[in-house]
Amino acid sequence: MRLKAELARRLEWWLVVLIAAHTFAIGVALLLIPEWALRFGGWDVIPPLFFPRQAGVFHLVVGTGYLVEFSRSRSVVLLLTAKACAAVFLIGASVLSTVPWFVTFAGIADGLMGASVLAARALVSRAE
Repeated sequence: MRLKAELARRLEWWLVVLIAAHTFAIGVALLLIPEWALRFGGWDVIPPLFFPRQAGVFHLVVGTGYLVEFSRSRSVVLLLTAKACAAVFLIGASVLSTVPWFVTFAGIADGLMGASVLAARALVSRAE
């Protein structure tokens, strides 16, 4: 049982680290190469670059929050809350309006990331 708990904890840790790395990558792209990132994501009209750069900084802050919260208290509340809100917002936007392909993709990906961490958390709880 002890081995099972250790494996579950490691899985959860790796998921948090990988999701934070993904969040940092999105943040860096939006901050440093916002026009390219938006065109890649399917935007035809590029807004003033302040706004995607602001979103980039937001991603860097949130990714840092995931790591700080997990390292301090082994909690994933911020990550689960952010991924749930992002998934609902992005998928809702996809259903209610015409959006670039990346919006739908990101909504599904955020939902899957949150679900994977929630499943890992359940494994940790059961194994302990």
